Amino acid sequence: MSNRKRTERSRRIGVGLAAVLVLALTVPSGADALTKDVFETSAGDLEIVFVGHGTLMMTFGGKTIHIDPVGRVGDYSTLPGADLVLITHHHGDHMDADLLKDIRTEKTVVVCTARCAETIDGATVMKNGDVETVLGIGIEAVPAYNIVHKRDNGDVFHPKGEGNGYVLTFGKTRVYIAGDTENVPEMKALENIDIAFLPMNLPYTMTPEMVADAAVAFGPRVLYPYHYGKTDTAELTALLADHDDIEVRIRNMP
Repeated sequence: MSNRKRTERSRRIGVGLAAVLVLALTVPSGADALTKDVFETSAGDLEIVFVGHGTLMMTFGGKTIHIDPVGRVGDYSTLPGADLVLITHHHGDHMDADLLKDIRTEKTVVVCTARCAETIDGATVMKNGDVETVLGIGIEAVPAYNIVHKRDNGDVFHPKGEGNGYVLTFGKTRVYIAGDTENVPEMKALENIDIAFLPMNLPYTMTPEMVADAAVAFGPRVLYPYHYGKTDTAELTALLADHDDIEVRIRNMP
């Protein structure tokens, strides 16, 4: 990480971030319980609920945000409806059109890719590089794609331009949800990221080494591996053991 990035990050941590863990609670989800981490931001608390796999729920400023909601991942009968939905790409473990009908109201804003919008009426399409503000939350669409890992026919699992990651800004706190991607240049060039969710499973996304490489490049204060399948998360923790400025938090997100 450059000295400029380190200086800026130190300033944000000392002045504006305060994005340290305040609470680790549980919320009911059927017979199970979901972990919830709460962060302080300059504009109020940000609650992050770990539904599972690539699926998250956040609450901020009285609004509920569902990210890649999928019915087979969580019991949505116990979760609140959506003010905002973000969908990274059209694969079935990230987009569930039937569930979307259940959690969506006439006021819900759905942000997704052009491919997703083919089957979702009334959605707001964001292309790679687009920037929007929705319900007072800044949203930046970051390219999400494969370079190395490919199908047997030579096609990559996630072509460039088809999927999004999203950087969400809550007050002065910036949260990056990467979607399905490798450690692409656009990811490694990100700046001022406080909390990051990076996928870590093969053959579709990243190895622990790729995740560590990306994290060292853009330096999130808190790093959550997610969508990690059977990957041993201890490998990532070991790879970043000497990077005291990056806190790796493991949650139940296989």
